[in-house]
Amino acid sequence: MTNDLIFRPLTPELMNDFGTILRGNFGAGCWCMFPRLTQAETIALPGEGSISPRRRAVMTDLAKREPAPGLLAYQGDEPVGWVAVAPRRELNRVNRSRATPRVDDTDVWVIPCVTVRKGVRGRGIAVALIGAAVQYAAQHGAPAVEAYPRAGDERTGDDNAYFGTEPMFRRAGFSVARGPLENRPRNWIARLTMRRTIEPHPAAS
Repeated sequence: MTNDLIFRPLTPELMNDFGTILRGNFGAGCWCMFPRLTQAETIALPGEGSISPRRRAVMTDLAKREPAPGLLAYQGDEPVGWVAVAPRRELNRVNRSRATPRVDDTDVWVIPCVTVRKGVRGRGIAVALIGAAVQYAAQHGAPAVEAYPRAGDERTGDDNAYFGTEPMFRRAGFSVARGPLENRPRNWIARLTMRRTIEPHPAAS
């Protein structure tokens, strides 16, 4: 059941809840900065020590602003899921990747990651998170939202699960804007570009 979910934009005060969702999933040390930073930008992050706390510090700063870098889902007081959503131009790794080239010049927002805590999966939480992310992007003027899930519904490990699947995004109202890239390297997962266009609200009279 997902009708009891509450969605909250990430703020610095919610970073520990964010960590609870990521813990045990791929990306526990990523803090969802992977789509935003290239490898060189990651290595160049300020601070000392391992990369994970430096990523957390940057995400904490991002969480201070409006719009937030993503949404947390709660059932009661329990954090159960996360979805990242941002303008594509802010996601440097996505924007520069040969696996996810632009379809056109639309100033799309992108959902690069959706994850649900182990133990509460299979209840429709991921689809609900995607829907909430689309609504959040619409509230901030996005003309469309894209995602780049793996093609089909083939199961995969947690290291690729954050992309989402084609059926998941179809259930959230997305359609295929471009099929898998031809002549991609053998080690690349077949990924689609899926898009949901946001209809503009009529101007208030």
